[in-house]
Amino acid sequence: MHTESVLSLLKNLQNHICAALEAEDGGAVFVSDQWQSRLGTGESRVLKQGAVFEQAGVNFSHVKGDKMPASATAHRPELEGARFEAMGVSLVIHPKNPYVPTSHANVRFFIAYPETGEPVWWFGGGFDLTPFYPFEEDILHWHTVAKNLCDPFGEEVYPEYKKWCDDYFYLKHRGETRGVGGLFFDDLNRWDFDTCRRFIQAVGEGYIQAYRPIVAKRKNTPYSERERDFQLYRRGRYVEFNLVWDRGTLFGLQSGGRTESILMSMPPLVRFEYRYEPEEGSAEAHLQEFLTQRDWLVELG
Repeated sequence: MHTESVLSLLKNLQNHICAALEAEDGGAVFVSDQWQSRLGTGESRVLKQGAVFEQAGVNFSHVKGDKMPASATAHRPELEGARFEAMGVSLVIHPKNPYVPTSHANVRFFIAYPETGEPVWWFGGGFDLTPFYPFEEDILHWHTVAKNLCDPFGEEVYPEYKKWCDDYFYLKHRGETRGVGGLFFDDLNRWDFDTCRRFIQAVGEGYIQAYRPIVAKRKNTPYSERERDFQLYRRGRYVEFNLVWDRGTLFGLQSGGRTESILMSMPPLVRFEYRYEPEEGSAEAHLQEFLTQRDWLVELG
């Protein structure tokens, strides 16, 4: 097993994603913030007030610790107290235009060193899409890319990881999904190490293949203050999920990670409104039809 090969993959992936997003934005570049903490090192890259992206963050981190945090051992009690090493790339993109969806992607690698026995390793990650004004053709494209990257690894992979994404990015207190889903997986060691590594590379590269054409198609759509207000309101759901349910946020905070990088996923502007109700029959009300678990490829293909 070669953790150095994973480090190289992740750093290359950060470069690839930032270059693609800068090219699509055309008006701003990512600013690098290299950091060091008592647990490790990382590089947060943030693009602000671009022509397309209001804020985009692509974070790389590599940390080590003497004791696995509770969020990482909830399903692995046998690893409680073990030394660990974790590395990953995590990103959240908040576009300016309400017709361009918010997107998130993450690929990560963990290895634990129990006092007795061999090291235990696994990969995790995925990507998901959060539109405010959804277009069926965009959703079909997004899930087609997801399925195509999964298929070489087994026909069961896409439906399994698609459902896992629907279940994970679910706001239980609202009774709705965060968006239209994508892929999510954790505890990935079902194949040999090299195959698992190739899969997370496919996921990272597939994210750009899935997202960039949607941005290009929607970024020049005219919008008014009404759409912008609705976008800011719906961003509140993103905040709710990340602060209440997201295990990655919990892991980062529990492990003593860098707070600025952990909360980089927060939107720059957001609004909350008590008992908001969209006008019946409006485009805003139409969104609710998409915030449920659906087999998009069957329905839209």
